Amino acid sequence: MTNVAERFAHLSPLQRALLKLEEMQGRLAALERTQNEPIAVVGIGCRFPGGVDSPAKFWQVLQEGRDTITEVPTERWDVDAFYDPDLASPVKMNTRWGGFLDQVDQFDPYFFSLSAREAAGMDPQQRLLLEVAWEALEHAGLAPERIAGTKTGVFIGLMTFDFFKLLQDPPARGSTGVANSIVANRLSYFFDLHGPSMVLDTACSSSLVTIDLACQSLRMGSSEIALAGGVNVILSPDATISSSQAGMMSPDGRCKSFDARANGYVRGEGCGIVVLKRLSDAQRDGDHVWALIRGSAVNQDGRTNGLTAPNGLSQQTVIRSALGYAGLRPEQVSYLEAHGTGTPLGDPIEVEALKQVYGQPRSAGRDCLLGSVKTNMGHLESAAGICALIKVVLSLHHQTIPPVVHFQTLNPNISLDGTPFRIATALQPWVTGGERRFAGVSSFGFGGTNAHVVLEEAPVPTVSSASVKRPLHLFTLSARSEKALSTLAMRYLEHLINHPDLEMTDLCHTANIGRTAFLHRLALVAETTQQVQEQLAGFIASGSAPGLQVGRVPDTRPKLVFLFSGQGAQYVGMARELYTTQPTFRQTLDHCGELLTPYLKQPLLEVLFPAAGRSSPLDETAYAQPVLFALEYALAHLWRSWGVVPDAVLGHSLGEYVAACVAGVFSLEDGLRLVAERARLMQALPGGGAMAVVLAPADQVQSAIAAYGPAVTIAALNGPTNTVLSGPQDLLEKILFTLEQAGAYTKSLPVSHAFHNQAVEPVVASLRPLAQSVQSLAPRIPLVSNLTGQLFEPGRGPDADYWCDHLQKPVRFADQIQTLADRGYEVFVEIGPANALAQMGKRCLPKGRGTWLTSLKKEEDNWQTLLSTLQTLYLLGLPLDWNGLDRDYHPRRVALPTYPFERRRCWLEPHEIKSYRHQGDAL
Repeated sequence: MTNVAERFAHLSPLQRALLKLEEMQGRLAALERTQNEPIAVVGIGCRFPGGVDSPAKFWQVLQEGRDTITEVPTERWDVDAFYDPDLASPVKMNTRWGGFLDQVDQFDPYFFSLSAREAAGMDPQQRLLLEVAWEALEHAGLAPERIAGTKTGVFIGLMTFDFFKLLQDPPARGSTGVANSIVANRLSYFFDLHGPSMVLDTACSSSLVTIDLACQSLRMGSSEIALAGGVNVILSPDATISSSQAGMMSPDGRCKSFDARANGYVRGEGCGIVVLKRLSDAQRDGDHVWALIRGSAVNQDGRTNGLTAPNGLSQQTVIRSALGYAGLRPEQVSYLEAHGTGTPLGDPIEVEALKQVYGQPRSAGRDCLLGSVKTNMGHLESAAGICALIKVVLSLHHQTIPPVVHFQTLNPNISLDGTPFRIATALQPWVTGGERRFAGVSSFGFGGTNAHVVLEEAPVPTVSSASVKRPLHLFTLSARSEKALSTLAMRYLEHLINHPDLEMTDLCHTANIGRTAFLHRLALVAETTQQVQEQLAGFIASGSAPGLQVGRVPDTRPKLVFLFSGQGAQYVGMARELYTTQPTFRQTLDHCGELLTPYLKQPLLEVLFPAAGRSSPLDETAYAQPVLFALEYALAHLWRSWGVVPDAVLGHSLGEYVAACVAGVFSLEDGLRLVAERARLMQALPGGGAMAVVLAPADQVQSAIAAYGPAVTIAALNGPTNTVLSGPQDLLEKILFTLEQAGAYTKSLPVSHAFHNQAVEPVVASLRPLAQSVQSLAPRIPLVSNLTGQLFEPGRGPDADYWCDHLQKPVRFADQIQTLADRGYEVFVEIGPANALAQMGKRCLPKGRGTWLTSLKKEEDNWQTLLSTLQTLYLLGLPLDWNGLDRDYHPRRVALPTYPFERRRCWLEPHEIKSYRHQGDAL
């Protein structure tokens, strides 16, 4: 590539200036497009009060209008010791209520590469974020290891440090287990993320501010993907006491947003994270888009009538800014998720600010509904904004607006007269008269940092209908332990029962590509989701099911060998189903057919798949060899497109040409030309030759042919008791009769000539110049020689002399297999139309040694054979390219169950933590 100086050397100064101006304008235009591009929400993870541990459960709570507030759990603190409805004491609280998570002392440390002791000393907010971030990535169908090393940003809102206060002898605040500053960094460290990583504390608006920062980072290019959200865990009564003393808490523990009975907010805890991408990137990657972020803004109240007092004018400003960035008019927004804390002062100020921006009269039927998720689960403080945003994302996705809980009568200090506003008092369809749905989300920090985000419903996905469909699919699950695998299987079984319309292609694609592959694995081949259910049910009940494989991946990845079949394996119609249902295979085979056009009198496809009633010349050598070469090359290309790449290659007779081609010895074009001409020359030989298999040791066979002179030779040594003879048919028949009389099994092979025999000597003179015209390189993959049974030496490969000797000398297949076995190769996949070569190879080694697989079988469904082999390779731990497997079928990513963490109690010893109870230990 030329450098900049060379590029401009021939231009005049004016031309250079114009070119630079044009480039600058292009960059500015691209930057403007990027800065205005919507941001896609592609994944959601959440843990909220009421047992909410998934977006689906969160939506269930929302649509049911359920209140998830409970009394303070006894393991947090002794509520009776701190409760006083009259607030007579400065160390008392006037509420017994809150929104709490279950089992914050539980964690799966080993999953996250932590010791139990280290996890016990870690703030549970960090632990929650690790789990929820993992779940958010899985919800996005994004296997966490796929983003390792990428510019993925992490933006986390966090304001409390109760765990630090809980410690009897707290370490320095710089300790990684308790420092708030380390929270985002721990995610970046664990997932190996190289984008911006930061913690934000703007109090109650923290997590919505992270959305604004994440969107900016994505638009400016400092992040390719972003994880944004917040967390809040309540372990100490201190903040509840101080808020009670300030008169901000609801004594009855119910958040009554916009209601005349509003009497304060309710503290809650939780964690939420969304996975964000630029819309163009999400569409390029085939992500499921849940909603779009069209615009966002953050501002500050400045010096107002009080540091902690809400300011309506600042709220109006931030809302207008977000709308401006979104490029929308106020009347286009039909739902507003308010900050809505349920305080007598805050709600009227907020609604008045909303009225000033969104409250102008609209045409009939274009109402704007108001809601607040705090009525369901309290004020989650630094996680409040992300909780509200996730609620609206789910509402847009379901095109339904959930009800505001506890609303009865409008606060008399709020007037909605003359405005389009209505309180969402019941679950209702989100009707917009055919226009797109837009929503606003507000979150305000008590120190004056305000945030507003404008959301849009996801674009209707462009469904690329695959021209063909795969009749069978491979479904996989994996976990770190057998118990977790069984639990995961149960989750999937329940999910499939509850989602009967789930497409099989989408299910398998998401489960395969969107999850990390752990050591304990399950794989099954099925046609329908019903069959998946049946096999999973069998596995859960008994540990096995027909067609299902389960096991643990070996500690060391086994080395893989491709075995390429020789002549005699062919049959009419081989791979027909694969050709009609697998575009990558079809395209490769078609390309080979085009390259063979000058050499074959009859087109490749007509030979392979003759029309009904038509015969095929496939068994003629002139056709059999090039057709087999093309088929095997297409199969090898298909396997490689699925990520199945051989560590070594071996071919039997003709198959060695394909093996050499795959190893890079010569090009496909040269390989096909060489084989087609070789086959033509051999077909032109006089007839009368024959070949046969004898199941007897080579020395016994050699003794039997000694009396007949050099005309009959050993053509292949396929195993300890598998020898192939070649020679004139009349002599061969006599030898076979003698061997049969001695008890040996014999079988004639469907060939037209005596190969690997001196009978092919006339071909050598014509083949040599042809082979010399082919550019030969050293193999890039270890290649085992037919003639020596050994690997070609580094830097050397088969040349013209080798291919001439190859015509006449025996194939030392048994030695080839032994050579590979001695070097630790353990998995052998036959690349050809049948499994004869794999069966022969299996008998070359002691029983039970090696794994022997095949690509096609004559009497079996093509896909059944291929996917059964892929199933085994997955269980053996070989890396697979799931995108390559599904590329031709345009699957979609869908929401599926997430990993079942194996939690255990991870908490400090009683003497290490303060007690907030009269008896026992905290948590």
